[in-house]
Amino acid sequence: MFFPFFLAAVSLLLSILYKPSEFNTDALSEQTTSPPRVLLLTAHPDDECFFFAPTILALRRSSSSPEIFSLCLSSGNGDGIGERRKGELARSLDILGVEKDNRWIIEHPQLQDNITQQWEAEIIAEVLRPFVTEHHITSVLTFDTKGISLHPNHFSLPLGASYLIKSLPSSSHTSVPRLFSLVTVPVLPKYTGLPSAILTRLGLTSQASEPTVDLLPVFISGIPDYLTTVRAILAHDSQMVWFRYLYMTFSRYMWVNEWVEIKTQKA
Repeated sequence: MFFPFFLAAVSLLLSILYKPSEFNTDALSEQTTSPPRVLLLTAHPDDECFFFAPTILALRRSSSSPEIFSLCLSSGNGDGIGERRKGELARSLDILGVEKDNRWIIEHPQLQDNITQQWEAEIIAEVLRPFVTEHHITSVLTFDTKGISLHPNHFSLPLGASYLIKSLPSSSHTSVPRLFSLVTVPVLPKYTGLPSAILTRLGLTSQASEPTVDLLPVFISGIPDYLTTVRAILAHDSQMVWFRYLYMTFSRYMWVNEWVEIKTQKA
């Protein structure tokens, strides 16, 4: 008697999880530019798949057909294997579907992979500026000020991007991009991936806690997207130590991305 009910429950669970789900996703493309031009700003090779894959994969199938760009501000050379990690990033972005002409990796002496160093906002803004202006970026996506893992390179990025956006002149000929940050969740929901995906899909959880920002897009991967994310992570073979496999199994960010818009005010 138990087995048929168990089989039905598993079938229901798989049917819920198989297809992706999205809420308020048009917020990323509410621009006059068509198609929207979205820049993912990361600190290290592997950030794109460990944290942002649900969003990248969702944008690729969006009806607004956004053009996706990737800018990584270091080669992750903290262990002296930066060149190897550049190749791993290229393979990961191939899997995630970011075009070769739309992705760049920066080598800057003051933007080096360092677990104890916060990067200066002015330097980030200086490096970021030509990519935003020359490619007419309409939205910048990056970490929030907690950086998901509290890595100082991560939480430097929204400060630098905000610094840049505040300094950009607005006119009828050019638009200032909007800035979105990926919500850092508390430890318990961070490592309850599947339950978090189910509850978020049912609208039962929301992790936005900042009163100064509005909760905007939510992207929830389906099972095929999850498997694509796993493939992208495995492309970073130099990083595949034992706890990375635990991360792939339990992390919420393998399944769910929640975003808030950072409202910047001109100085």
